Amino acid sequence: MPRKKEFDVDLVLDKAMNAFWNRGYEATSLNDLLDCMQIQRASLYNAFGDKHTLFLDTLRRYDVVYRQTEVAKRVKMDSPRQAILGLFQDAVTAAGKHRMRKGCFLINTALELSPHDPEVAEVVRTAFTHMEHKFFRKMINKGRASGEIAKSVVPDLTARALLSLFIGLIVLSRSRPEKLLLESIAKQAEILLPPDERVAPPLAQFHHATTG
Repeated sequence: MPRKKEFDVDLVLDKAMNAFWNRGYEATSLNDLLDCMQIQRASLYNAFGDKHTLFLDTLRRYDVVYRQTEVAKRVKMDSPRQAILGLFQDAVTAAGKHRMRKGCFLINTALELSPHDPEVAEVVRTAFTHMEHKFFRKMINKGRASGEIAKSVVPDLTARALLSLFIGLIVLSRSRPEKLLLESIAKQAEILLPPDERVAPPLAQFHHATTG
């Protein structure tokens, strides 16, 4: 009979994920992983395979636990425009509180490994495509239908632009977390989503009140 695992798989995956997230794939050694996961080498191989397979498992878990959970929460918001713009504002706020200095695990991985690792590139591509289609484009379409977002906004093009802006904001937040710089990116997102003239833009009013 196969031996029962002597550890919580999700718990040790989370520990490995944080090690990779903090250091990157190449800089995280097998000994680093064993130390942080607090399991034996044989247990790691039996449960997860090699380092690369473990890394893919942690990347997929990050996508589910962090990105997909955040998207699921935001798509339920009453205001689709605020769902999008609030994502940018929350990222700016987090950067100011030093909570974004290690960036986004998916984006970090895209920069480090995607150009030369097809398996990693596919995980990252799937996550970004989901973000573009199932969040940005979905919210734009919902906002246009309700009249909250102007009909002049082109969903496909604007969703791609918003994804690019968000990735850029997260990357910059690691090395240049200046509030004015990051807020300028968030402002570009706001410009891409002009509200219907009949609907007051709450985020724009807040921004004016705090900076004017």
